[in-house]
Amino acid sequence: MDGSSDEAKLAAKARAKKRAQARAGFLRETVRWHWISAAICLVGIILFAVTGITLNHARQIEAKPVTANREATAPAAVIAALQTAEKARGPLPDAARAWLLKELKIEAPKAAAIEWSDGEAYVALPRPGGDGWVTIDTQTGAAEAELTSRGWISYLNDLHKGRNTGPVWAWFLDIFAAGCIVFCVTGLILLWMHAHARKTTWWYVGLGLFIPLVLALHFIP
Repeated sequence: MDGSSDEAKLAAKARAKKRAQARAGFLRETVRWHWISAAICLVGIILFAVTGITLNHARQIEAKPVTANREATAPAAVIAALQTAEKARGPLPDAARAWLLKELKIEAPKAAAIEWSDGEAYVALPRPGGDGWVTIDTQTGAAEAELTSRGWISYLNDLHKGRNTGPVWAWFLDIFAAGCIVFCVTGLILLWMHAHARKTTWWYVGLGLFIPLVLALHFIP
């Protein structure tokens, strides 16, 4: 009887040790992913928190638009490329894009929206924190551009919203959001694993759910 009892105790201790090791390993991995996601998302979280405040008070923060007008005349080679694109109702040719960048310091994306009318190309140039357009006469090559900037706050607000930022920034926003989810989920796991030592843990978690829920139900029209 004593021998079997000792064996049972040893087996129970072995199982308990195995569970403790598994828990410790899981805790280490959770902490690892928590701090890695925190480090990667730190600057982005601060940026999005700050721009959340500026967006919430957009009416109180006045933007002072600054408009710049530019003019130039395209060379014959660019005019020929524009006339070919006009007939095909195609995108802005590379020659025209390169000339705009060199002469007018305007970077027109390949996917820039272009409207063709008789003898004229109109290119919309929306961008974060500003707007713009350029028109080019396909017969004479006369180009006129207007660029408007609404300042750094507007620029950062548009980054927050993903407005006119292009596909690369859109991918960044998705990946950043995934990183924030990892950060929050691993944080929740750590709260759960340490909640027994901090009795108010779930009260605070509940407040984080209860307060916005009440505000949404009672104060949003």
